[in-house]
Amino acid sequence: MLMSIRSDSVECVILAAGSSSRLGMDKALVDVGSQTLISWISRRLSSRLANITIVANESNFAEISKTVSDVNVILNRNPHEGRTGSLKVGIDSIDSSGLNNYRLLVVPVDRPGFSDSTLDRLICSEETCCPMKEGRGGHPLVLTFEDVDKVRNSSANSPLREVIEASRFEVLDRFLELNIDTPEDIINLQEKLQLVNE
Repeated sequence: MLMSIRSDSVECVILAAGSSSRLGMDKALVDVGSQTLISWISRRLSSRLANITIVANESNFAEISKTVSDVNVILNRNPHEGRTGSLKVGIDSIDSSGLNNYRLLVVPVDRPGFSDSTLDRLICSEETCCPMKEGRGGHPLVLTFEDVDKVRNSSANSPLREVIEASRFEVLDRFLELNIDTPEDIINLQEKLQLVNE
């Protein structure tokens, strides 16, 4: 088991500006016991990462800002442009703080099934990569500073896979493929998240 690693050299963007149309409710605000999914992910990441930025949309910005008060929550006014557009909004916010040449951990709010050991491996990686299980890629994704620059200079509506190329490493994470997309996906969600490291 890897020791918990806290890194001040990696920035983090949580993508939470999606429409959640198939789920019928906001993914970021799904209940996970006594907290929301975005709170659960944010607290988990905060134990390892000093700087976290959450990209929200107009409908969930106020609630996320209220429930996750210790991170930078920013508004994506054009969430229809997709995840790359949201990621660019997050990068712009980090850039505005004066940082440059940083690596970036990208965490979609609807893909919370990664283990702590996978997270530690991503934080320590010097290459753009993501976990995979049985040959299928998963999340989160870490970007080198060169690839952050590629995203920075890309079109907002370009699929991320067309902007950067990530290497993959095999993991045994039980819930790596967990995707909060439909009502069926939130059945027993709290129990699943309690087991992500088993």
